[in-house]
Amino acid sequence: MATPTAPATSSNWNLPNIITVVRILLAPLFFWMLLADNGADGALRWWAAALFIVAIATDGVDGAIARKYNLVTDLGKLLDPIADKILTGAALIGLSILAELPWWVTVIILVREIGITVFRFFMLSDRVIPASRGGKLKTIAQSVAISLALLPLWLVFGDWIHWVNGITMTIALVLTVYTGVEYLVAARRVSRQAESNQS
Repeated sequence: MATPTAPATSSNWNLPNIITVVRILLAPLFFWMLLADNGADGALRWWAAALFIVAIATDGVDGAIARKYNLVTDLGKLLDPIADKILTGAALIGLSILAELPWWVTVIILVREIGITVFRFFMLSDRVIPASRGGKLKTIAQSVAISLALLPLWLVFGDWIHWVNGITMTIALVLTVYTGVEYLVAARRVSRQAESNQS
């Protein structure tokens, strides 16, 4: 009688994880390019914005590849949100250094993102909180708002584009705070259910 074999586990160094690592490594280059011309909105600013957009877009690409070809790994689950936070954090901090984004906006978003990530890894390592539609919408809103803030479109369309940037960043900020509270409420609910099942 043949003994059942354990399902094969994917190597940590697969394509999705390599894409994630590359995204992390690109963050310092992006940060340098963003600040290199000290807000002069030259060619490096455009390249920095393009690099951010390409890098943030690969988040969906590596996830889709991992799920389609069964390449999901614990390392990938760890690195993927870290890569997103590093890239997003670099963009927000860079924009605040250039005085194009208030520091309080950057602080609120980063505290929420880092706080929820740490909470998920260390406090809820044995429990799964499903991603909400709001969380996915928040990610899209942040990506769009930061991309628009990075692109010096005011050079092409005029100063009115700053109003568009302000509106999109406000939407991203509201969704960031709201989904953070929503996640904590859901985590508390799951914890209570787990405690009641054990009693």
